[in-house]
Amino acid sequence: MSTAESTAESTAESTAESTAEAATRTAAGSPARRTPGLVPVKETLRSAERRPRHPDEPGTPPARTPWSFWRLLRSELGLTFRRPRNLLMLAALGVVPVVIGVALRVVAGEDGMGGIIEDVAGNSLMLTFVSFSFLVLLLMPVVVSVVAGDSIAGEAGAGTLRYLLAAPAGRTRLLAVKYLNAVVFAYAVTAVVALSALATGLALFPAGDVTLLSGTTIPMGEGLLRILIAVGYVGAGMAALAAVALALSTFTEVSIGAIAATIVLIIVCQVLRAIPELGSITPYLLPTRFTNFDAVLRSPIDTAALGEGLLAFGAYIVLFGSIAWARFSGKDITS
Repeated sequence: MSTAESTAESTAESTAESTAEAATRTAAGSPARRTPGLVPVKETLRSAERRPRHPDEPGTPPARTPWSFWRLLRSELGLTFRRPRNLLMLAALGVVPVVIGVALRVVAGEDGMGGIIEDVAGNSLMLTFVSFSFLVLLLMPVVVSVVAGDSIAGEAGAGTLRYLLAAPAGRTRLLAVKYLNAVVFAYAVTAVVALSALATGLALFPAGDVTLLSGTTIPMGEGLLRILIAVGYVGAGMAALAAVALALSTFTEVSIGAIAATIVLIIVCQVLRAIPELGSITPYLLPTRFTNFDAVLRSPIDTAALGEGLLAFGAYIVLFGSIAWARFSGKDITS
């Protein structure tokens, strides 16, 4: 046998042994030896999918953590309370109790004045309840509707909604953040009215025991506690309205449309309440429950009225929150 034939035969045998050894390794679970420059495409894709990415690697989405929700909420609250429009609305609401207090102080000295003017002139704390009576049916709902109605539609109109959804929050978390932001602003609106009315009342009218609508007199400390209860109740009503505005905000990309629709809805409810023939539907209208805060002016506190109002607010939050989630979770985001 020639030298060339011997070399070719040995080369073929060694190649066959290498192939058999590679097949044995693959069957045993060991990685097969790869020829440089020849990488199977399927194996490359498979190994890329199995290989865990490093969190700092480019193209890797940030991981969802419990803190990401609160960071997003903190950022949303910062944007809401730094926006000049929202600050101006809060300031305007804070001025209204001052105007009411000054007007009542001017007419309080005239003879023949009674009723609510006499109640406010007799004690400074009553100005808070009077201010709520004036503002809770229209002005406070308008301010809350502006923020809640702008929450989703405003982002869509500005073209930033897709970028927010690219964050690890997801649609449900983003919707929850938007609603909690509106709830915090609703309570801020209520607190501004209460604090402004309380400060104005203490400056213009005497402080002391409070005479309730039932004729019972309570000490000032208990009166302050009842104001706190009224703030919590009115804030819950504004939170229910925020759920309505948020749901309407998911149906449009124009924020003014959601805001206007919410305001029109409130006005229509007020008109329906004024028609005696429609008294059967009045208890189911949201604004009907806004004024139930006067239950704290009874002795004892009318907890049944407060409970019915809170139950109605909860029902509105669940109903319109579900509508908002159903619409937003399946909505095509094009902007």
